[in-house]
Amino acid sequence: MLNVAEIRKDFPILGRQVHGQPLVYLDNAATSQTPQQVIDVIVDYYSRYNANIHRGVHSLSQEATDAYEKARITIQKHFNIQHSHEVIMTSGTTHGINMVASGFTSFLNPGDEIWVSAMEHHSNIVPWQMLCERTGAELRVIPMNTTGELVLQPFYEELSERTQLVFCNHISNALGTINPIEEIIEAAHEVGAAVLIDGAQAAPHIKADLQALDVDFYTISAHKICGPTGVGALYGKTEWLEKLPPYQGGGEMIAEVSFEKTTYAGLPHKFEAGTPNICGGIAFGAALDYLNAIGMDRIAAYETELLQYATSELLKINGLRIYGEGTNKTSVISFNLEGIHPYDVGTLLDQMGIAVRTGHHCAQPIMDFYQIPGTVRASFAFYNTLSEVDRLVEGVKKAAQMLS
Repeated sequence: MLNVAEIRKDFPILGRQVHGQPLVYLDNAATSQTPQQVIDVIVDYYSRYNANIHRGVHSLSQEATDAYEKARITIQKHFNIQHSHEVIMTSGTTHGINMVASGFTSFLNPGDEIWVSAMEHHSNIVPWQMLCERTGAELRVIPMNTTGELVLQPFYEELSERTQLVFCNHISNALGTINPIEEIIEAAHEVGAAVLIDGAQAAPHIKADLQALDVDFYTISAHKICGPTGVGALYGKTEWLEKLPPYQGGGEMIAEVSFEKTTYAGLPHKFEAGTPNICGGIAFGAALDYLNAIGMDRIAAYETELLQYATSELLKINGLRIYGEGTNKTSVISFNLEGIHPYDVGTLLDQMGIAVRTGHHCAQPIMDFYQIPGTVRASFAFYNTLSEVDRLVEGVKKAAQMLS
C-alpha cells in the first residue's frame, strides 16, 4: 500500500492554493507534477556541471555526457529495451512520431495503406495524413464503439500485403481505454507491417516491456511521468532505425562532413542533431528512478482504486455521463453534465481550486463520434487522494446546481 501522505511531501506544488482553496490537481494526463528529487537534479545540473555533451574533453563536459548517457541507460532498462542505441532522445512523443513519419516517406507508394485507430491524439493522426499526401498512400481507421473500445474485427479482416504501417495509442488520453496492443502488433506483423505505439499516456501507469511486445517503435514523453517538459524518447528496433534516413541535419549526427559528401553517425546519434535538452534528459532518468523506487505495480494498483472510487461517486450525480466505459482502462474519467458545456464546468471547478482539463483533448474525432463539443476530464495520479476525489464530486454537484 502506498503512503500517499509521505509521497505528497515530495511535490512542492501540491501545497499551494488556487483561488484561496487548496489545490486539487487532476490534470495529470496533460502533465504530471514534478517531485523535489527531480527538481534537485535540474538545479544540480545548472549549478555544478552545465556544459555541452559528447564533444568536450574538459571535466564539466565529460560529467554532463556521463549523466546524459546514464539517463539513456535508465530509459533502456525501464522499458526492457535490448540496446541503448535503440533509445533516441527527442523533445517528446510528437517529435518521435514525426521522426518516423518523415523517415517512411521514401518507403511508401500509391496504393499502400496506413492504419490508425479512431481514438488517436492529433499527433498520431496529422503526421500520417501528411505522409499520405506526400506518398499517395491511403489512411485507414480502426473503428471504435460507444463504450470507448476499439472494434478490431474489420481491421483484422482488411489487413493485407498493402498494409505498411499501423499506429495506435497504448492508452487513450481522452477516454483512459487501455488498448489491446499485443493483438494489434501480432496481426500487423503477420502481413509484414511495422507498428508504432504511442506510449505517452501509458508510461505513467504501465511499465511496458518492449522486447516482449515485439513492437517496432514506441514513443514517450517525460512530462507525463514526473519529468520535465520538452524531452522524451523514441524506441525503435535497430533494423528500422538503420533503414530510416536522418530526420534533421546538423551537428552530432555526422561522422564526416565535406562540401562534396557527408556520412552519418551511427545510432543513436544519427537521429540526434544539434544540442539536446541535456538537463531534461538527465532529469528524465531521475524521474524514472523516482517512480521505480515507489514501484510501478504499486502505483497502478492505487490508481485503479482511485479510478473505481471516483467512477462510483461521479455516477451518483444526476445527469452525469462518463465517456469511456471499457472494461480495461486507467485512471482517466471523461464526463459531461447533461445540457451544460464542459468549459463552464471546468471554469467553476477552477474557482474551487480543482484543476481538470476541458475540451476535445486533441482527440477531436472521438468527440465527433459521440457528437459532443468536448468533455471534462479528471485524470488521477498516485499522489492524489480519496479526499480529493470527494472534493471533485462535491465540486461537480455544485457546478450542476449553479449551471442548471
